[in-house]
Amino acid sequence: MITPSSQQAVSVYQREGRAGMQNASKSDASSTPVITPEMTVLDVIAKYRSTETVFKSYDQQAGVCICCEALFDSLEDVAHKFGLNLEKLLSELEKAGA
Repeated sequence: MITPSSQQAVSVYQREGRAGMQNASKSDASSTPVITPEMTVLDVIAKYRSTETVFKSYDQQAGVCICCEALFDSLEDVAHKFGLNLEKLLSELEKAGA
């Protein structure tokens, strides 16, 4: 059950969360995104939405929809599992995320 005080806390959190996200977006826009081999496909897409097209461009080579079949796998595991060049993948994701 949500009490009035917990509802207020949620409202404050939501407002501050949105403001924090907006500020993070502004600072990220001028810098190169940090995408590491340890990040999952979901981590990357959630942080840099525009990277989804990069993953889709690898679907044919992988033989599966990477976003469907490997969403919770690290980029390193995805590259190994589907025979992709990890350095090239990271580079393309960073360009797309910029």
